[in-house]
Amino acid sequence: MLSDLLKSRQCFKLVCGAGNEDVIEVEKLVALYSKAGARYFDLSARADVVDAARRGLERVIPAAERANYFLNVSVGIKGDPHVSKARIDEEKCIACNRCMEVCIHRAVLLNEGRYSVNTVRCIGCGACIPECSAEAITAYSQNKPLEEVLPPLTKLGIHSIELHAVTDDEEGAVEQGRTIESIFRGPLSLCIDRSRVGDVQLIRRIKRMIANRADFSTVIQADGAPMSGCDDKYETTLQALATAQIVERANLPVFLMLSGGTNSTTAELAKMFGIRAHGVALGSYARMIVRTHIERADFLDNPKVFDAALEIAKGLVDKTLKYMG
Repeated sequence: MLSDLLKSRQCFKLVCGAGNEDVIEVEKLVALYSKAGARYFDLSARADVVDAARRGLERVIPAAERANYFLNVSVGIKGDPHVSKARIDEEKCIACNRCMEVCIHRAVLLNEGRYSVNTVRCIGCGACIPECSAEAITAYSQNKPLEEVLPPLTKLGIHSIELHAVTDDEEGAVEQGRTIESIFRGPLSLCIDRSRVGDVQLIRRIKRMIANRADFSTVIQADGAPMSGCDDKYETTLQALATAQIVERANLPVFLMLSGGTNSTTAELAKMFGIRAHGVALGSYARMIVRTHIERADFLDNPKVFDAALEIAKGLVDKTLKYMG
């Protein structure tokens, strides 16, 4: 069970990206990181993406062991960056190429001098927006009613649902949580940070959202700076640890997951600070360090290429789990 993995404090969660709808990349990432030791995977809330993750597991994990691997789908309240996409206004665009240079997800396209966004690959990180001197790039939410999105996914046997609730709209977040509970009775992950709320309000919001839930049926994913861990520096991950420490000190009956700005330093720094999280979720950094291998068309069929990426991924998983527990 997922709860057993969390209780062991040996949970490495690979975030494929709530906005990442590239099924080929998802299959590759899940195959790679499950082989490297990750057992929990965060996915876009789409049936084709969940199917791709299952194919990734089937490639490398024996059938008898797959029950020990867990799939999560992420949804978000309107305005949350995890469920947003970038849009380029061609009338304002000055073709400076800065957006393409800073997009580590290869989501900016150039065709006959025109820049556009590949929404399948865009994960809403927003890195391109401040780089655009012409203010031609904006973010928009791709929200669909949860009553429409979730039922087909629950039939695929997902193990948890994550609600990204980085918002000023507390009532909306609480209502979204209730909607999820009416559809899915399994573990709920709440991704929340301090960008819109103070420390007291953060704990109040969590308490409201877990009030009617069984003890330890909720994972609080304590976000620092979402999608910002690529620098792989200690300071990059400080906000995630600060948020986690606030939640930990509240002594709530929840599991605690470190996220947002997480990288290879996160678990080590958490141990130094005495933060005993149940898991670490790594996304942008975990994907970036294997990007050149993953992008190869022969990645899944060329053992030399796969094994080279596996050595990198396993190094990250092993280091992270070493400092957990």
